[in-house]
Amino acid sequence: MHFDPLPGFAAWRHVEAREGYEVVFMQSGRDGFRFEGETVAVEAGEPWWVHYVVELSPSWFTRRAHISARSSLGHRAIVLQFDGDGHWLIDGRRQPHLDGCPDVDLESSAVTNTFPVHRLALEAGQTADAPAAFVRALDLSVERLEQHYHRLPDGESGQCYAYKAPRFDADFVLPYDASGLVMDYPGLARRSH
Repeated sequence: MHFDPLPGFAAWRHVEAREGYEVVFMQSGRDGFRFEGETVAVEAGEPWWVHYVVELSPSWFTRRAHISARSSLGHRAIVLQFDGDGHWLIDGRRQPHLDGCPDVDLESSAVTNTFPVHRLALEAGQTADAPAAFVRALDLSVERLEQHYHRLPDGESGQCYAYKAPRFDADFVLPYDASGLVMDYPGLARRSH
């Protein structure tokens, strides 16, 4: 399995579940990857924005995520850090319910579905679980989210995965471009650049 190098930036228009836009700037180097982005949206009449910086190891394991948000609830910020031994800290406090989650998944972001696809490096026909520390957009609460990826035969633009997240009754196909960035997240976002 091989992906082309990441572009310097990407953008998604958020549709259906919310109206808005996400822009992310990406850097890669010997020490790993850095994703810095922001989503601005209105969902169910509630305006909000989320800014994030996610740092990953060269093997695509999340090391650290700094997330800040603004909504009618006020301004919030958290720092998630992986301790290297399978445990997560949120603002310095251990979170046992997140043990074994190698990824951060932001409710506000389409780009975070990039992380497990790169990390898992599945061949066509293979399936893997990808539990994640799932960060809600409005209040930045963090939950465990069970996710499953099954690699399908490649599509026109690149790789395709059957994705399931039982908690949200999510069961659909995610197509990715040659760099491993999701192109269309049904009900949530479509790649615009």
